Amino acid sequence: MPEITTTPFADQKPGTSGLRKKVGVFQQPHYAENFIQSVFDAIAAPAGATLVIGGDGRFHNQAVIQTAIRMAAANGFGRVVVGQGGILSTPAASNLIRKRQALGGLILSASHNPGGPDGDFGIKYNVANGGPAPEKITDAIYARTTVIDRYRIADAPDVDLATLGEQRVGELVVEVVDPVAGYAELMETLFDFAAIRDLIAGGFRLSFDAMHAVTGPYAHAILEARLGAPAGTVVNGTPLEDFGGHHPDPNLVHAHALYERMMAADAPDFGAASDGDGDRNLIIGRGMFVTPSDSLAALAANAHLAPGYAAGLKGIARSMPTSQAADRVAAKLGIPLHETPTGWKFFGNLLDAGMATICGEESAGTGSDHVREKDGLWAVLLWLNILAVRKIPVAALMTEHWQTYGRTYYARHDYEGIATSGADALMASIRGRLASLSGETVGELVVEAADDFAYTDPTDGSTSSHQGVRIRFQGGSRIVVRLSGTGTEGATLRVYLERYEPAKGRLDLVTGDALAPLVAAAETLLSIRAHTGRQAPDVVT
Repeated sequence: MPEITTTPFADQKPGTSGLRKKVGVFQQPHYAENFIQSVFDAIAAPAGATLVIGGDGRFHNQAVIQTAIRMAAANGFGRVVVGQGGILSTPAASNLIRKRQALGGLILSASHNPGGPDGDFGIKYNVANGGPAPEKITDAIYARTTVIDRYRIADAPDVDLATLGEQRVGELVVEVVDPVAGYAELMETLFDFAAIRDLIAGGFRLSFDAMHAVTGPYAHAILEARLGAPAGTVVNGTPLEDFGGHHPDPNLVHAHALYERMMAADAPDFGAASDGDGDRNLIIGRGMFVTPSDSLAALAANAHLAPGYAAGLKGIARSMPTSQAADRVAAKLGIPLHETPTGWKFFGNLLDAGMATICGEESAGTGSDHVREKDGLWAVLLWLNILAVRKIPVAALMTEHWQTYGRTYYARHDYEGIATSGADALMASIRGRLASLSGETVGELVVEAADDFAYTDPTDGSTSSHQGVRIRFQGGSRIVVRLSGTGTEGATLRVYLERYEPAKGRLDLVTGDALAPLVAAAETLLSIRAHTGRQAPDVVT
């Protein structure tokens, strides 16, 4: 097979969710090829191995899929399984990797980031368990990108991605599969579809915003075709290369139309949305937004009502910045609670070891041991299963939950695209003061403890340090601050604010009012305005 001489690019270090850059960066000659070859070199695939390839339908997906197929042929893979039209949601890709016992998969997505010619693009490698590559593999990939001097690619025409069935590129078999069928079948094994159908047939109304992203075909097939929701339940259901010019991030800013629909007098009973690659979710009941942290806690508390979880949970895992609401559920259930760094790959080891069943992140990612990725539509279906059994509205279920476990008021403030120097200076400043913060009074709050979160994986002993600063106050409230690795330009500073009210406390406060003392404390402790030049966050979720 032809070998092409190349030289390294200096900016191909994968973040927590693979390599993400602007489309124009990926369109540079040899750029995608260098990274894909570095993946293949790092994993040392045995001859004849199976590789899954798919993406979220964003601009440049088709071109890179064809490149990846030709490179797989030249690198000795025996079979590539690719979604029809190049479409595969991230959780569906995880399921397909596991079901086919593939060596791994290339997922082409920048998740919730914007698409189109001026938008973002990404490549992520998932390993044989269906989850994101662990750090030892991403480190090896990055090391290879720094010295790569050639890549292998077959000289072959494009594969017809529109037609189901098998084709060949040299000795490589390329199998184009229905991207939805296997995933839908998996969901039917986990949830009581008959109960959900009865709920909908009884007049329960829902609205699902697919945001012109990858979950559209899945939601049409499952919510409307299999569960009987009327046509029109799924809106923005056709995947578009630029997501219709919108930002496919399911939060109250970018899914504002859904929020308005759910706050109206004639609102449906249940609203939901998912993101670019289908691994995140937004849950809104009639008149009530459910924070991702509260959603994780409520799902964990009620998961036993779904057939797939009737035997109970082995444990709950949450990312460190996610609120402590799930901790209180775990304590009541008498099961372990695992606090991990941000990044779904940290959950994979716990799931593989049988130490956790349900996992979640404050960034709207929730999932379970059915795959090794977060799964937006899975969360929607578990909510519907719970509501079908409980026969109460979302607002009533959450009120009952808070009266049992207490309420955690929560928000995340994002400062996007700020100067890296300012972001680094802020983090260095607060880290330098951690040892002296305990006992300090900040307004009406008293610091109980402060640290720089470090994690030791209980399954293999591996460690991850400097994962974000935690400042805990007396009474259970917290401020967490960290830099995000999911953007493509500048730095993103995330400040997480969390106030706990016990079950007999003030459960009906407006979130902004409840968190005002923590907002003030964050400015006092972190000097956000001075370090970032921003007077307010860009996004509040």
